[in-house]
Amino acid sequence: MSEPTPEILAAFEGAKGFMPVKEGLALYEAAAEAAKLGLPLLEVGTYCGRSTILLADVARAAGTVAVTVDHHRGSEEQQPGWEYHDATVVDPEVGVMDTLPTFRRTLRKAGLEEHVIAVVGRSPQVAAVWGGQLGFVFIDGGHTDEHATGDYEGWAPKVAAGGLLVIHDVFPNPEDGGQAPYRIYLRAIESGDFEEISVTDSLRVLRRLPA
Repeated sequence: MSEPTPEILAAFEGAKGFMPVKEGLALYEAAAEAAKLGLPLLEVGTYCGRSTILLADVARAAGTVAVTVDHHRGSEEQQPGWEYHDATVVDPEVGVMDTLPTFRRTLRKAGLEEHVIAVVGRSPQVAAVWGGQLGFVFIDGGHTDEHATGDYEGWAPKVAAGGLLVIHDVFPNPEDGGQAPYRIYLRAIESGDFEEISVTDSLRVLRRLPA
C-alpha cells in the first residue's frame, strides 16, 4: 500500500479544501498504482490544491506529472450565499472568486510546483484540445448534471487501458449529497468500459478494461 510521507500528509491536511483524510489516502494509493503506467495524472477541480498535493507527490515519485484543471472561479456551491462559500478567496478588485493565488501558495509551501501543470480553463474546453492518453483521471469538479456530465464525457475516454477513473462525492442516497457524481459513476459502470476496484466513503475508483 502506497502512503504519503508525514510531511505530505501534513501539507494536505493544512491546505484549504474539503477532502477528508481517509479519502485522501485512498486517492493517493490509487494514483500511485496508476502512475506505474508512466502517463500523466489529471484532476478536474483544483480549488485550492488540497488533493493536488497528493497527486503531485505521486507524480514526483513516479517521474511523471500531475495536471490539474479548473477555471478557479468556484463551483456553484462555493458562490456567495451558499454552504461552501469562503470570502477569503474572493478577488476584491473584481468581486468574484479566484482560488488560483491560494492554489499556487499551497503548491509552493509543499515544494511541489515543478511537478504540476495547472491549466486554467473550463473542463470541457480543455478536454476538447487534450490529445494524449492519461493513466489517471480524478473527477472532482462541479456537481450539477451539466458539469459532471461534461467532465465525464470529456475525460473518461482519455483514460488508457488499465488506467484509473476516480470519482469523488458519489452518494447513492440523495439524503447524503447531490446525485450528479453518482449518475456519472453509474454511467461509467454501465458502459462496460470500467470495473470498480475500490470504494472509500464517497470516493469510487474504477479501472478501464482492455478494449
